[in-house]
Amino acid sequence: MKKLILLLTLGLVIVSCSKVGKNEFLISGTAKGYKDGTKVVLQTQDDKTMQPISVDSATIKDGKFEIKGKVKEPKIHFLSFLETNTGVSVIVEEGEIDVDIKKDSIQNSTVKGTYNNDEYTSFNEKMKVMQKKMLKFQKDNSKIYQDATAANDTVTINRINKENKVIQEDYKKTFEEYASTHPKSLISLFMIQSMFRYPDFDFDKVKKMFDNMDKELKNSTFGTKLNAQFLDYQAAKANKMKVKPEVGVIAPNFSAPSMAGKNISLKESLGKVTLVDFWASWCAPCRKENPNLVLLYNNFHDKGLNIVGVSLDNNAAKWKEAIKMDNLNWIQISNLKQWEDPIAKMYSIEQIPSSFLLDSNGKIVAVDLRGQELQDKVKMMLDAK
Repeated sequence: MKKLILLLTLGLVIVSCSKVGKNEFLISGTAKGYKDGTKVVLQTQDDKTMQPISVDSATIKDGKFEIKGKVKEPKIHFLSFLETNTGVSVIVEEGEIDVDIKKDSIQNSTVKGTYNNDEYTSFNEKMKVMQKKMLKFQKDNSKIYQDATAANDTVTINRINKENKVIQEDYKKTFEEYASTHPKSLISLFMIQSMFRYPDFDFDKVKKMFDNMDKELKNSTFGTKLNAQFLDYQAAKANKMKVKPEVGVIAPNFSAPSMAGKNISLKESLGKVTLVDFWASWCAPCRKENPNLVLLYNNFHDKGLNIVGVSLDNNAAKWKEAIKMDNLNWIQISNLKQWEDPIAKMYSIEQIPSSFLLDSNGKIVAVDLRGQELQDKVKMMLDAK
């Protein structure tokens, strides 16, 4: 009897130590390298307008901060540090979430403590290993590929392409295996959505993954949107409509007004390599990616790279202000119609940032590359010229 009472007492102690109740979350953060008084803003995207909205904020004191609130369902958010215009992704869900921010190496920050955040962090660590492998392969083979192209050495070219395809297939396999074996994980839905971009997108296979997801997850806001995307795809296919321009096809031509009001077309803007970048001033992930594009443009524009920015803004002043603030010194056009933009519809853009990398003939060679992977691909293409 004494043992039973002791166990019950311990159970009460454990319950009483919880800092959150039902449908509550608590983000406890450490922020190394940030000075006291730095503001941390918790942001997410509005489900209808897709514009960023601030949910809450906190001020760093003694290297720490806390944000507490209510939550209906797990949803991706962004902890933004105004001092550096950087931040980290966090899945806000019921429970205690521990965030460790490293100012000088933001990519090494960690988020853990709840199921979805633990899964997100664990999967990202696995992907970092695969990305290092891909970057090493590209670095080791860039010059070899360039020389083989110049010498018309098809044996070497085919070998490198074959090995690269194996690495790409490993990426796909990792995504598919995770989504198939983690029906309760929110990031499984993100992976399933990303599969719509596959050149060899298998509708039946991916739809089966979605159907096997946890019922609560499928009925969430994001799950409902993803299901609608499946329905739209089916309708488009039934009507023999092009769902999205794919790798290997010529990118559809388009034109729209520049900041100066001049109509500029894709065809007249092609370089040796061209990146078509769909973005908007209100899109936090887009603004986060912009420094990488600035670096890309500065490194390769003189060698033949052009960038065409297609903005889904609806406010000309904010669009122009963002271009100036982020130093986007390349072609910028916009119809100022947000998601009703005819170019976005032509390219079946469902989310931003989205991008298409084109060769000198306007043929799509890659979709949605980011960061170092994009840098290496552009370098390889220009070196082969």
